[in-house]
Amino acid sequence: MHKSTILFILTLTFFSCSVKKKPEFLKVENIKIKESSKEFITLTANAYFKNPNIVGGKIATNGISIYVNDLLMAQVSSEEFKVPSKKAFTIPLEAQIPTERLLDRKNLSGLLNSLINRKIKVQYKGIIDYKVLGFSDSYHIDRTENVEIKL
Repeated sequence: MHKSTILFILTLTFFSCSVKKKPEFLKVENIKIKESSKEFITLTANAYFKNPNIVGGKIATNGISIYVNDLLMAQVSSEEFKVPSKKAFTIPLEAQIPTERLLDRKNLSGLLNSLINRKIKVQYKGIIDYKVLGFSDSYHIDRTENVEIKL
């Protein structure tokens, strides 16, 4: 009984010290138009992280909104991602924007300007949640890029 109590306390101390650091959010990059059709435009991006912990965890990306030319167009939604221990990792962010939303009257002047400049302003903004062994934390994401339009 005495040995198991000591082992439990050592294990608890070991894990509590190594899990209190959340993975480090590095950046969001590679915002691109993956596909475009009459119905949808698919945007992709990558969120980069580095996990210093010896245990993994899970990350959920359901709180991220996508703005095109400063107008809300879509939400990123996906399943939870497993976080590897002691590694850098990437989470793909993908969303489909209905083409009719881009052609809406509110966005028409911005869209015409984007076609002339051959660039569209895309912003990923929201929260990514990290969970591990009862510990949770959030990352605030706000990344804007001008994405080249290929005609």
